[in-house]
Amino acid sequence: MRIGALAAATGTTTKTLRFYEQAGLLDEPHRTPGGYRDYPPHAATRVTFIRTAQTAGLSLAEIRSVLAIRDDGHAPCGHVTALLDQHLADVERRLAELLATRTTLRDLARTASATDPATCTEGDICRILTAG
Repeated sequence: MRIGALAAATGTTTKTLRFYEQAGLLDEPHRTPGGYRDYPPHAATRVTFIRTAQTAGLSLAEIRSVLAIRDDGHAPCGHVTALLDQHLADVERRLAELLATRTTLRDLARTASATDPATCTEGDICRILTAG
């Protein structure tokens, strides 16, 4: 299948497919006598996997490692599980940080709404941020 057909079948662009080739995620296809890329049918499965893995937050290097395991004839399930567990832990940590930031911002917003700028002195940089 030519690059345009593969792009249409996978919801990508030809530029994305060329990038995947350059990044080592997608094997360089055979060329037709006219020089067009001629992808095998299983390329669509691989591109769909790459896009799904990216949506799950896996980096291109991580995706490449999963594909390398599969290309070596092994099931990458254990490796994928470890990657997903790591990403989930990272997301949970970031969510906790964001919740703490939200609490701080709410407290500062309450302080800001109760602060009269006329009562600020020259010695204060900003009482809203230094109060408390």
